[in-house]
Amino acid sequence: MKTHLNTLFVTTPGAYLAKEGQNVLVRIDSKPRLRVPLHNLGGIVCLGAIGCSPGAMGLCAEAGVPISFLSRSGRFVARVSGFTSGNVLLRREQYRQADHPDQAAAVARHVVIGKVANSRSVLLRALRTSAEGPSTGPLQRAADRLGQTLDDLDSAADLDAIRGLEGEAGRAYFGAFDHLITAEVPEFRFTTRSRRPPRDPVNAVLSFLYAMLAHDVRSACEAAGLDPAVGFLHRDRPGRPGLALDLMEEFRAFLADRTALALINRRQLSPGGFTANGPGVRMDDATRKAVITTYQKAKDRSIQHPYLNEKTTLGLLPHIQARLLSRYLRGELDAYPPFLWK
Repeated sequence: MKTHLNTLFVTTPGAYLAKEGQNVLVRIDSKPRLRVPLHNLGGIVCLGAIGCSPGAMGLCAEAGVPISFLSRSGRFVARVSGFTSGNVLLRREQYRQADHPDQAAAVARHVVIGKVANSRSVLLRALRTSAEGPSTGPLQRAADRLGQTLDDLDSAADLDAIRGLEGEAGRAYFGAFDHLITAEVPEFRFTTRSRRPPRDPVNAVLSFLYAMLAHDVRSACEAAGLDPAVGFLHRDRPGRPGLALDLMEEFRAFLADRTALALINRRQLSPGGFTANGPGVRMDDATRKAVITTYQKAKDRSIQHPYLNEKTTLGLLPHIQARLLSRYLRGELDAYPPFLWK
């Protein structure tokens, strides 16, 4: 099993990554500020105007340490990675099944079941831990709607039907999302999901966390020998990691949304940490670092994997799911078992 290694987040504008032996050296204003042994790294994420030497990129590529470049708001820009490992026969089987409507629907159905079930668990957990109040009704109705969606997915005939049910479930879930926010701070009210750009602080935090999650899941796909660009639920589009987006659906509510809610409800974020950026909202450096720190700590927590019945960390879950998908594609499993949080 893959060791849970650290992700290095570089957020200081003007920072520069260089090679120093088998270390990644971070320079700021031409002065060494951080030296990290390569064997301790699982990936590097650069946010904003960060430079990187060809030597550092080559060193990381050879060691299988991907470097992702994101905008300050978390929008994916580019990625440097080495040769994709794994059996070419596995990738050929991935392509065949992705091109076959029924086989693609079989994987997509289980992915969406994982997404909807975990979203529903977030709602039900909030209902169990909160006192009776104005939020009880909306949360219960949304949970009931997602429960109905799970039933409907069993009989969904094709990919279009599965995608339609996923969209309905997403609208029901985010329609109740504001009731998951217990901090009485007007700036942290949630009305609707907005992406490009995020139009309020809550959406800014969610989008940033989804970008971090996408980096981790894409790395997991590559480590398992899968092609992260060819998905089953998400249609092929140049530059879009369809399979990574498929597998991250299971973790959006469980890992990213719960992290955002914890930061807001524990008042670890301040409204002053967000500024207008045209029609959107952007986090300042201190807020961004707070989100990254909390996300990293969340990935270190332990959990019992519901399918394997083995103890692991949250950060390793994408790697486990990518390997389970590989086993399914190779014919070792009768169906792809999504991650289901209870």
